Amino acid sequence: MKTVVNIQRLRLCILILCCTGFLSKVVGQNKGMGKTLKNLQPIDTMLIEKITGVKGKANNGEYKITIPQNDLDVEVDGFKIIPAMGLGTWMAFTPTKLGVMMMGDLVLTENDIKPVQREVIKQGLTITAIHNHFIRNHPNIIYMHVDGNGSTEAMATKAKSILNKITEVRNGNPSAGKASSKPVANTLDTKMLDDILGYTAEMNKGVYKYTIGRKDVKLTEHGIPVSTFLGFNTWAAFQGSPEKAAVAGDFTMLQNEVEPVIKALVENGIEVVAVHNHMVNEEPRIFFLHYWGIGNAEQLAKGLKAALGKTGKTGIGKMAMQ
Repeated sequence: MKTVVNIQRLRLCILILCCTGFLSKVVGQNKGMGKTLKNLQPIDTMLIEKITGVKGKANNGEYKITIPQNDLDVEVDGFKIIPAMGLGTWMAFTPTKLGVMMMGDLVLTENDIKPVQREVIKQGLTITAIHNHFIRNHPNIIYMHVDGNGSTEAMATKAKSILNKITEVRNGNPSAGKASSKPVANTLDTKMLDDILGYTAEMNKGVYKYTIGRKDVKLTEHGIPVSTFLGFNTWAAFQGSPEKAAVAGDFTMLQNEVEPVIKALVENGIEVVAVHNHMVNEEPRIFFLHYWGIGNAEQLAKGLKAALGKTGKTGIGKMAMQ
């Protein structure tokens, strides 16, 4: 009997030692990754600004340039779509061992697609998604995601070449246009929206926009962390009046969240207009969903809250502004 007990104790000790060794290895790897990220060279933001000719915004060691598409006169169901409502091209840069990873979202017309695709390929970048944000939009607008890795100078130069191609095809710099540069009407009770959704937003030319991060998910692309600032977020942009508002936005979802989020939105009268990817080498697998809703502002906000409650490990409480 004692022999059997001693053997069981020996097996238990071996198991504990193995698990302890494994955990120590994992912790060591995580600490090493943290040190690697901290030791990366800071992005030369002045170089990016000089090459692209666009002044960007820095955030926690990352950098993003945004080009409002003021030349596009877009309308959906009687509502004017301006850059703050999702009509802005952007390029974001995050540091890597080799320089930077660049991720971008290009706002294009149907006539832009072919020449810009050719330019992206010519520059050696990857097209990772082509999709819509709206339906019934006039003119029709398409969004193209791109990414690439290399030196800061090389990536900034490639970004500039793409932006130049868009300017060439459009016969002018999109940001210099006037069609979508004016504010839209907004008489919404923003405190009520905040109370329902549990977040605060930013007002920009009549558009009240929420940006919600996913701290519960550690997303990487090519093994490089992708932050809220780099586009890994859920957002909602409101305009209009309490009685007749419009909301447009994007949900970021794990694969098991796709069905319940769509169901919650549709059951609350909000149209799902696109389901797609933004990346091709991401871990874990992530889906993005675009939606459009018009109607009573309070009901729209409650519908979004219901959908938000289907994301995160335990629902909305696991999501946080970043």
